[in-house]
Amino acid sequence: MNKSQLISHIAKQSELSLTKAEKVLAAMLNGIETTLTQGGSVSLVGFGNFGTKERAAREVRNPRTGEKMKIKSTVVPYFKAGKFLKEQVDLKK
Repeated sequence: MNKSQLISHIAKQSELSLTKAEKVLAAMLNGIETTLTQGGSVSLVGFGNFGTKERAAREVRNPRTGEKMKIKSTVVPYFKAGKFLKEQVDLKK
């Protein structure tokens, strides 16, 4: 499912226009992004958690040249599925 299909699904399920459904999705994604950018986390009980993790600086090797390179530490987003979502996906096998 891509973004436009998700917007259509939201519109159909909630009986909203496509424009309003798009605004709802944009607001939700913006809220998650803003919270993660500020160092917070988002917990949707049963669905999952969005958060950030810091990756430490490390030294790696270029596979082509064998040259050593340093990679700076970074903060990356993550998603961890909740129990209910895991159970629902497992039932669909």
